[in-house]
Amino acid sequence: MDIPSIVIIGDNSQAGTYILRIRLKEDTTLRFGRFKKGKLISLPAGEYAYVGSALAEKGATTLARRLIRHATRSGDQPAHHIREVMLSRFAACDLGDGNLLPRRGKTLHWNVDFLLDLPSVELVGISAIRSRKRLEDRLAKQLEEDPDTEVIERGLGANDVPGNTHLLHISAADGWWALLPELLASMVVGNS
Repeated sequence: MDIPSIVIIGDNSQAGTYILRIRLKEDTTLRFGRFKKGKLISLPAGEYAYVGSALAEKGATTLARRLIRHATRSGDQPAHHIREVMLSRFAACDLGDGNLLPRRGKTLHWNVDFLLDLPSVELVGISAIRSRKRLEDRLAKQLEEDPDTEVIERGLGANDVPGNTHLLHISAADGWWALLPELLASMVVGNS
């Protein structure tokens, strides 16, 4: 098992924008809830990036709670391995307060929930910006234009952002992922 990668940029806000590194171990066909009327979408095995945000300073939609929710599976399925590391890391950098676990378990709601709930999927990394600034759309668009990314299905993961796609297949090596913190840091500086 890989050592989970957690990068957190910024230091005061409980809100933020993030990229999940998702590893799909086998080719899969999946319905992402009601996305495109329950259309079956083919996903090749490999690495995926999901761009999301949680812009509240308190409550269930803070950055820490949202990320812990992503690392949790529904029902009695085991959580992603990264979740325990996240809980420890978030406590060390004062991200989140109290019990960050979903209070009533996890129900599948967002498109990415359906992917993260699969046993053949592992959440292996997180890069996050602690900021109340709305960066999700711009970040997703920038990743869409990257030659090492592939749009699997237009609009996937971005029901609330027409024209964007927030779940992308990545065809690059580990070096691509290592450069994400620089990209995120440049977005914060460029949006000041």
